[in-house]
Amino acid sequence: MNSMVDVLVIGGGVAGMEAAGQLARSGYSVILAEKEPLTGGHLKNWYHLFPDRRDGNEVGEYLDNLVKNKNIEIRNNTCITGITGRKGKFTATASDGQVVEAEAVIVATGFDLFDSRRKEEYGYGIYPNVITSADLEKMFRNGSVKLADGGVPARIGFIHCVGSRDEKVGNLYCSKLCCITAVKQAMEVHEKISGVKTFCFYMDMRMGGAYYEEIYREAQEKYGVSFIRGKVSEVSQGYNGRLVIKAEDTLAGRPLRMELDMVVLMAGMEMSDAGEILAGKSSLRRGENRFFSTADNHTASNRSNMKGVFYAGTCTAPMNITESISHARAAVTEVVSYLREKKQRDE
Repeated sequence: MNSMVDVLVIGGGVAGMEAAGQLARSGYSVILAEKEPLTGGHLKNWYHLFPDRRDGNEVGEYLDNLVKNKNIEIRNNTCITGITGRKGKFTATASDGQVVEAEAVIVATGFDLFDSRRKEEYGYGIYPNVITSADLEKMFRNGSVKLADGGVPARIGFIHCVGSRDEKVGNLYCSKLCCITAVKQAMEVHEKISGVKTFCFYMDMRMGGAYYEEIYREAQEKYGVSFIRGKVSEVSQGYNGRLVIKAEDTLAGRPLRMELDMVVLMAGMEMSDAGEILAGKSSLRRGENRFFSTADNHTASNRSNMKGVFYAGTCTAPMNITESISHARAAVTEVVSYLREKKQRDE
């Protein structure tokens, strides 16, 4: 299948849907290519969003309505694997042989969550009650937080920075959202389970967002979440079946051993597999953090090294949903300006 449109948007998550919808509203023809059977990206699996704890489905409904536009053709199960440019037009190829030609391209391939099995010392995939933050969101969505045997956990630990700020796995950067996610989830656990005790093990709290610091304070004062500054070195299973963590409380200056019923790993963000494939078969550059490298961090964060190819959202760096939407809108502004200038030159 060979198609020609004004703009090809690669990736149907938050940024891709926002970009496609805004372009369509401006009268441009768009193909939105999404590798999964459904659009929505990671947002589909998120229960409540910070900082206001609104239902993630509300933002999903906004995006779904935005892309219901006659100027948009959504192609699900379509993984774009390469882009080439020639004479002011771009040709994109998909893994199933589809070919799309476009005047401009927006790359919005997003992120993948770090595979917590790579941190074997935490026991994910080994001990059934070691789960990830994404697993916990699914439990919230299903209505209850349960142990593998169906019991209710009385003590839950949250381990921050799993796959982020970690030289051993090659991710030196901060994923930016793990701290606030842990705080939000700890509060929600208290709302689901009466009398539960929660513990957050952190290196340092990075609450750099609107109302994040207020939520952090509320978690301590209203919900009684305990915050322990120290890196967890190991998670194992005791003879009684409970999880045992070993850590160092760096504020108290002493080693710490604690029994828990459930451990939640706050998995960081990495360049998506789809982005990796696209970068490998295109001329798009990547930065030290392995995300796509923008033309200028300050003045051209939507531009790539290929003129006419633009970036939107977390394909360039970790962002929250608000930032992804704003970045997508900025990408649309860049694309519209590019297409207008191109049209003037052609005339």
